[in-house]
Amino acid sequence: MAAESLWNNRLRTALTMLGVIIGIAAVIAITSIGQGIQKSTEIQLQALGTNSINVLTGAARTGGINQGGGSASTLTLEDAQAVAKAPAVKLVSAYLQRIRQVSYGNQNTSTTVIGTDVNYSPIRNTFPTEGRYFEQEDIDNAKSLVVLGSKVKSDLFGRANAIGERIRIQGEQYQVIGVMESKGSSGGFDQDDRVFIPLKNMSARQVGNNALQGISVSGFWVQALDESELEAAQFQLTNLLRLRHKIYPPQPDDFRIVNQTDIVSAFTNIVGLLTLMVGAIAAISLIVGGIGIANIMLVSVVERTREIGVRKALGATRAAILNQFLTEAILVSGLGGVIGIGLGIAIAYGSATIFQFPFLISIWAVLAGFGLSMIVGLVAGVIPARSAAKLDPIQALRSD
Repeated sequence: MAAESLWNNRLRTALTMLGVIIGIAAVIAITSIGQGIQKSTEIQLQALGTNSINVLTGAARTGGINQGGGSASTLTLEDAQAVAKAPAVKLVSAYLQRIRQVSYGNQNTSTTVIGTDVNYSPIRNTFPTEGRYFEQEDIDNAKSLVVLGSKVKSDLFGRANAIGERIRIQGEQYQVIGVMESKGSSGGFDQDDRVFIPLKNMSARQVGNNALQGISVSGFWVQALDESELEAAQFQLTNLLRLRHKIYPPQPDDFRIVNQTDIVSAFTNIVGLLTLMVGAIAAISLIVGGIGIANIMLVSVVERTREIGVRKALGATRAAILNQFLTEAILVSGLGGVIGIGLGIAIAYGSATIFQFPFLISIWAVLAGFGLSMIVGLVAGVIPARSAAKLDPIQALRSD
C-alpha cells in the first residue's frame, strides 16, 4: 500500500527524493574525488623520490628586511661534495637554476634552466625518453649540451625530432642530446617546463661565478641510503653545513632543508581535512532532504485524513497506520539513497576520467551515505506517522 501510494504521486515522490539524492551523490563524489587527487599527488611526489632531501640557500637581509629563501648565495658546490661523504648519504646532486629565454628558429619560450650533474637524474627519478642524459665528461668539461623537458621540447619543436639540433639559451648555443620523460605538475610547479645543462657551464656562461670561494649553487638534492636513514642523513648534513659555515648557537642557519617525506605527509593531511570538511558540508543537504521528506509526509497526512478515517473505521490499528507512513518515508529515502549512490559514483568516475587521477570509491563512504539516508527517512517519517496514527476515526471521516 505504501509503494502504491508513492507510485500514484510520482512527481511529488521524485521531488521529495531529490534532496536525499543530491546529498548522497555529493558526499560520495566529493569523498572519491578528494581521495583520487590525494592519491595522484602522492604518486607524483613519490615518483620524485621520498628518500631525498632538498637543501636550499638561505635568505638575504637588506636593511633588516628578510628577502626570502633563496635570495642569498650561501651554498657552494664544495658544500655538496662535503655532504656526499656523510655516512647516511648515498648520492648528492648540486644544481643552479635561473629563469631564461630559450629559442629555436622563430620559436621561443621562457623556462627554468637548471645546471646540474650526473646524479640529478637518479635522485629525482627522472630519465630521458629520447637521446641521453649527461655523462661525467660532459660535466667536467662544461660542454654546451642541453636536455629538454617534454613541455619545452613540444613548445620549440612540436612533434619534430629535437636530438642533435641547436637551441639558444640567453643567446648562447647548446646542442640537444635528450628529452626527459613527462612528470606533470607537482606542488604547483610544472616538472616538464625546464631544461638541463652541465652545472659548470651554467655557472660560467649563464650566471657567472659569484661565490667568494668555489661555485655558487641554488641548492643540492641529497639521497639517503634508504627511507629509514632519512633523519640520520638530515642530521648529519645539518651539522656538517653548520661547521663548514661556522654557524654556532644561537645563530640562525644560512640554509633551508626540505624533506620530501614531510611534504607528502603534510599534503596528505591537508587534502584529507579538506575532503572531510567539504563532505560534511555536502552532508548538510541530507538534513535538508530529511526536512523535505517530513514536510511532504505531513502534507500527505492532511490530504489523506478521510482515507485514514475509513481505514480505522474498518479496523486498522494505530500500529498499522504508523507502519504504512513510516514505510513510505523509508522507501523514499532508501530509493533516493540508491539513486544518489549511483549518481555519486558516476560523477566521481567522470571526474577521474576527465582530469586523469585515480578512481577510488570508499566503501565506508557508500555505506555511511546509505545508512544516513535511511536514518533521515526514519526520523523524518516518525512525526507524520504518529500524527496519522493518532487521528480520531470519527473526526477523520468528517474531514473535508
